[in-house]
Amino acid sequence: MIAESAAVLTSADGVSLEARLAVPASPRAGLVVCHPHPLYGGDMDNPVVVRVAEVCGALGFATLRFNFRGVGRSTGTHGEGRAETRDVESALAHLRDTLGPGRPVALAGYSFGALVASGVATAGSELAGLALIAPPLEVTGEEPFVGLADLSAPLLIAAGSKDEYCPRSAVEALAKRLPGATLTIIEGANHFFFGTLYPLGEAVEAWARRLETGQAGRSRRSG
Repeated sequence: MIAESAAVLTSADGVSLEARLAVPASPRAGLVVCHPHPLYGGDMDNPVVVRVAEVCGALGFATLRFNFRGVGRSTGTHGEGRAETRDVESALAHLRDTLGPGRPVALAGYSFGALVASGVATAGSELAGLALIAPPLEVTGEEPFVGLADLSAPLLIAAGSKDEYCPRSAVEALAKRLPGATLTIIEGANHFFFGTLYPLGEAVEAWARRLETGQAGRSRRSG
């Protein structure tokens, strides 16, 4: 994996965000990774977040993981998932500026991070792909995610078969409402993927290999 360097992002409302950026010599694409819930210990060093960055980095992606506002050295306070969309937008903008034009940039989120990433995608952000890992459907329900039916870029939904916050029945029902999604169930995994990071990484790798490398993807279907 390419060595990461420290980075500082600035959101549209002036919040300073702690980040880690890795850029290979000739990146195929870029990926921003969003961490789980800040109020329950989530941060950019979460094992799932690190695993996703490692897998995509090994494929030649530039990767950017960051702490949401109020976490670690990031300033500001928790915004209940709404203000955090600005954090994601600033991370995407920073990575796009780093890579320059013509490089596709994708987005991945785990748990709370999946919720925020979905909000950014449905708002129309131009993405080459979206990966939702263990979206917390038991807490949020389907509605924050159903707008992704208009997403034209590769969409991955990955969850464990024993996930207490993303029940299998709920995630399967959501996938039926998102006909373009690839649903991967990690057998035996709970919400935290203890002992199952390897198969999760395989699912992310398969998704990442589908991303276009020649141009930025459109995040929403036209017409």
